[in-house]
Amino acid sequence: MAETRNHILSEIEDPGIALVTINHPDKLNALNLEVLEELEGLLNELKSDSSVRGVIITGGGGKAFVAGADIAELKSLDSKAGARLSKKGQNVFKLIEILPKPVVAAVNGFALGGGAELAMACHIRLASSKAVFGLPEVSLGLIPGYGGTQRLTQLVGRGIAMEMILSGRQVPADEAASAGLVNRVVSDEDLITEAKELLGKILANGPVAIKKAIRAVNEAGGGQGFEMESKLFGELCDTEDFKEGTAAFIEKRKPTFKGR
Repeated sequence: MAETRNHILSEIEDPGIALVTINHPDKLNALNLEVLEELEGLLNELKSDSSVRGVIITGGGGKAFVAGADIAELKSLDSKAGARLSKKGQNVFKLIEILPKPVVAAVNGFALGGGAELAMACHIRLASSKAVFGLPEVSLGLIPGYGGTQRLTQLVGRGIAMEMILSGRQVPADEAASAGLVNRVVSDEDLITEAKELLGKILANGPVAIKKAIRAVNEAGGGQGFEMESKLFGELCDTEDFKEGTAAFIEKRKPTFKGR
């Protein structure tokens, strides 16, 4: 199944992987308000679509993942409109972070500003060797507004986050991997294949466990993480998938999970 919006392409492939492409190449896939709203609508559809088990997000056009926000759109903002736009971006990216299905960013080029923030909202990040990351908002007299100051600090630590945000310096893929910003770097031609293979390995595991693992990891650092982990662990002990998984291990066979 394939669906086309003005600036986002989506296609569902076996075994239930939705390949989402930000497709606004004439503006290097810049995140204007229209793109954010299209992405928000699609994410809500993917969340409720039982045929979708995992998601890959990438960029179209071959040059950029997402090269930031639409500067022409930003130029007219005042304080109230700016705060509204920031909150809009944060809310859309939060949908990715809390999606109960694994989301992999396949970063295939420039991931700057809002593009870096989009990648950071995904659960896992794979980067092609030509990917470049940066939060250059200070060069416009701004700061990251779609969660970048918070997620970058969580991923790479306070010192590196401060340096990247205050300098606006662009970071190549290998340095991003060394800092913990991306999980690993692969060749450009293998990027989507690697993302699909990774999701395939994830989706071979218990679906309910994957959903609850995402929730537990998202609680890390929030003060209630250990309590949430215990609660979710206990809930999983009552599932059919847990009984099947343990039985299959003892019987030395592959489990057949049913998501219950």
